[in-house]
Amino acid sequence: MSELTRTADVVLVGAGIMSATLAALLKKLEPDWSITVIERLDAVGAESSSPWNNAGTGHAGLCEMNYTPAGPGGTIDVTKAVLINEQFQVTRQFWAYAVENGMLTDVRGVLNPVPHVSFVHGADRVDYLRRRHDALAGNPLFSGSELIDDPDEFARRLPFMAAKRDFSEPVALNWAPDGTDVDFGALSRQLIGYCVRNGTTALFGHEVRDLRRQPEGSWILTVGNRRSGQKYTLKARFVFVGAGGDALLLLQKSGIKEIRGFAGFPIGGRFLRSDNPALTTAHRAKVYGVPSPGAPPLGALHLDLRFVYGKPWLMFGPYPGWSPKFLKQGHFSDLARSLRRDNLLSLLGVGVTELTLLNYLIGQLRLSAPDRIGVLREFAPSATDSDWELTLAGQRVQVIRRDKHKGGVVEFNTTLVGAADGSIAGLLGGSPGASTAVPIMFEVLQSCFGHRYQSWLPALKEMVPSLGTNLSEEPALYDEVRSWTTKVLQLDSP
Repeated sequence: MSELTRTADVVLVGAGIMSATLAALLKKLEPDWSITVIERLDAVGAESSSPWNNAGTGHAGLCEMNYTPAGPGGTIDVTKAVLINEQFQVTRQFWAYAVENGMLTDVRGVLNPVPHVSFVHGADRVDYLRRRHDALAGNPLFSGSELIDDPDEFARRLPFMAAKRDFSEPVALNWAPDGTDVDFGALSRQLIGYCVRNGTTALFGHEVRDLRRQPEGSWILTVGNRRSGQKYTLKARFVFVGAGGDALLLLQKSGIKEIRGFAGFPIGGRFLRSDNPALTTAHRAKVYGVPSPGAPPLGALHLDLRFVYGKPWLMFGPYPGWSPKFLKQGHFSDLARSLRRDNLLSLLGVGVTELTLLNYLIGQLRLSAPDRIGVLREFAPSATDSDWELTLAGQRVQVIRRDKHKGGVVEFNTTLVGAADGSIAGLLGGSPGASTAVPIMFEVLQSCFGHRYQSWLPALKEMVPSLGTNLSEEPALYDEVRSWTTKVLQLDSP
């Protein structure tokens, strides 16, 4: 077929939670703009945003102990936990606004109230958890958390984890009752659905094969239909690359200088899962443990109650896996195709400086099925092999940034990379990712549309009333927005 040419004000590559959030924001801010979403798969949120491909935790720093490292003299650094909680409060406010304005129509299909819990055993770790609790207790964002070190109360809260447990070793929990479980796939579908109903074009089974910047600053994208083989060019004033692991490859194709030196290392994940009603009834929480020595921050083991398509499941993991693919449904050549002269030193430098991480990954890859159940029994001693099956989760591409001293350093955050003229931006990395999609997209709006951002502020503050304010420093405002979002998002009862 002959090559077609189309135009759009905005092109969003990928139909996961990041593109869905940005599309919804822009549709509200500039309803007359033409927006096109391009997705290589046949559905919204089918890769990293799929509920089977991520932890589904509404990350708010409530239970993830890697966000609160111990410092000298017994101190606990809570800076990152507070920052992530602040970001999640922004996300919650936008979701509540989206419900009130008909953008989200099935709240319970997206969000479920599930306590977030930190779990430790051993005297030293119990002491750490107590100091962590004390360090966060004075912050209004964490004031509802409880420290539980009584075995009877442990058994009442988490009967599945208490069964057959030897309580002669000290154990403790930090219990945050106001946590959430999020189906980011369902959330993405609802947001994209709203946008399509209001004029956005969504192309499924299509992939971007090349990007070229034009002299006047616009972009020409070469797009192919994966089913028919038809291809066409698409001209856009602004491009956002929210393509998960593929974002690195596409930004490299764009040729922007800002992507130079960035590399990526794919890390897969596997979870044990169970839908046994006896277990899902006996474990009504997301419970995070202490990261193993050498494990990346996203590698902390957790035993979670999940709701997938409305059905409760227990998931335990992650057990790291490895593949050279940058997406679960990617290509085995992805890693090789990402190698450039400008990022080889970054990748090699990490190979030297992160030997502990590499050894951890190798050790995890060697785990047998009985080994994995053995790890699960550290959380739930009564776990039975026959109740659990192994499932493959999504691929994460760990961001590696060039460093003049080390050659390259691994980053465990979500990293926004964009051209200086604001015509293109993309997102690299993973956790806490989806949970902080709204503040990250606000950053995209401010950095890429600086000439319009001030005029958008009244509308943005209607979406997020606390915008520009640290809620941890404004307890009264926090109580007000928390009460509003809890009611609208139906998070006040399980």
